[in-house]
Amino acid sequence: MSNPTAAMLVIGDEILSGRTRDANMHFLAQEFTKHGVDLKEVRVVSDDKPAIIDALNALRAGFDVVVTSGGIGPTHDDITADCVAEAFGAHIDVRDDARALLAAHYERQGSEFNTARQRMARIPDGATLIDNPVSIAPGFSMENVHVMAGVPAVFQAMVASLLPHITGGAPLLSQSLRIMRGEGEIAEPLGALAAQYPDLSFGSYPFQRDGVYGANVVVRGSDGAKVDHAMAALSALFPQT
Repeated sequence: MSNPTAAMLVIGDEILSGRTRDANMHFLAQEFTKHGVDLKEVRVVSDDKPAIIDALNALRAGFDVVVTSGGIGPTHDDITADCVAEAFGAHIDVRDDARALLAAHYERQGSEFNTARQRMARIPDGATLIDNPVSIAPGFSMENVHVMAGVPAVFQAMVASLLPHITGGAPLLSQSLRIMRGEGEIAEPLGALAAQYPDLSFGSYPFQRDGVYGANVVVRGSDGAKVDHAMAALSALFPQT
C-alpha cells in the first residue's frame, strides 16, 4: 500500500520578494518523510486572494494532505483563513474557543486583547483547531487542509501538534554513495541499475571540488532490504578506489 501524498502551499509576498527565506518546507519534508507521508509538491503564492484560493482548490483535490504556511496573523494582509473559508464555502468569524485561548494568553501577559489580535481567532465553521504552544494563536484543519503560521518556530510546533492526527505510511529510508566521476560517465549504467529497482528512487547530485567532478548518488525507498540490496549493487558498479 502506497504512502499518503501531500502538498504544501507557502503564502506570502515576503517569500516571493526574497525578503524572507522559507525554512518551513525543509522542516515539513523531513517530518513527513519520518512519518511516512510523501511530500510531492510545493507551491508559493503571493498574498492574493484569487491565487490562494485557486492553488488551494487544486492541491486539495490532488493530494491526500495539504499544509499551508503563512497569512494567519493579525494584520490586514493575513488573508489565508478567509481564503480557506471561501474555498470550502464556509462562514468565518471569531470563534469562542479560539477567542478564549487568546484572551487568556493576553491576560497572562498583561496585554490588551485588541481588535487586531482578535482577528487571529477567526476560524471557518467546521474547522478543528491545531494547537500552538508557542504563541497560542491556533491553526486549523478543514478536511484534508491544515492551516499553519509562517513563523518557523510556530510552524514547527503546529506540525508537532498535527502529526499524531495524520495517518502515515512507511518512513522513507535513504542511503548515499559518493562517486568520483562526472555524471556524463555514470549516467548510463546508473539508469540501467535504477530500472532494475522500480520501487526505489535513485537521485544523482553532482559536485565539483578542486577541479574534480563527482556525484552523490542517493537511493531512497520504504523497504530497507531493497535499499540495502540496491546499494550493494551500486557499490559493485562503481567501486571506490
